[in-house]
Amino acid sequence: MKIKNHTVYLSFSLLLMLSSCVDVNENDMANNILEKKMTLVTIKTSHGDIQLELNDDKAPITVENFKTIAKSGYYEGTIFHRVLNGFMIQGGGLTTDMNNKSSGTSPIQNEANNGLSNDRGTIAMARTNDPHSATSQFFINHKDNGFLNHTGETLEGWGYAVFGKVTEGIEVVDKIANVPILPDNLSGGREGVPENVIIIESVTISE
Repeated sequence: MKIKNHTVYLSFSLLLMLSSCVDVNENDMANNILEKKMTLVTIKTSHGDIQLELNDDKAPITVENFKTIAKSGYYEGTIFHRVLNGFMIQGGGLTTDMNNKSSGTSPIQNEANNGLSNDRGTIAMARTNDPHSATSQFFINHKDNGFLNHTGETLEGWGYAVFGKVTEGIEVVDKIANVPILPDNLSGGREGVPENVIIIESVTISE
């Protein structure tokens, strides 16, 4: 009888220990979720809404830059001026008459070495050949574009900084990617110019 009681006591103690471990693990998970900073964004376009989740933890400089520009109202009336089906859609730097629009902000540090990949549905910063030249223009990957990822801190290896991903509206991205584009002789030498203007009506930040 004493052995049985002892066994029951040990079993009860083990259950308490397991219960405590579950509580701790659940608390750890909750804390990890709270600590993971994300910014929610809605890009309202003439073709529909695209909702994104920006990764403040992995790309703090890029996200802060995007938020600052968006909150200023700069993106309203800019367009998706470069659309390449099976590659990406690019916007946020030209007006409806295809003129460059200055954001008035300085170029930012390239954060492409943050471990985020240029996968389908991710948003990344567009730039010139200078790795650290991004200001306002961005693109959304229409498919996995691993060749755009960071491979080294060289001119060829820096890559393009991913700073978020589409959470709703990937069908809008597909719709934009599939629009007819102008032939080269009618696009003023620009690549992937849509036949009809695709307007960014607003970019709304929800933190």
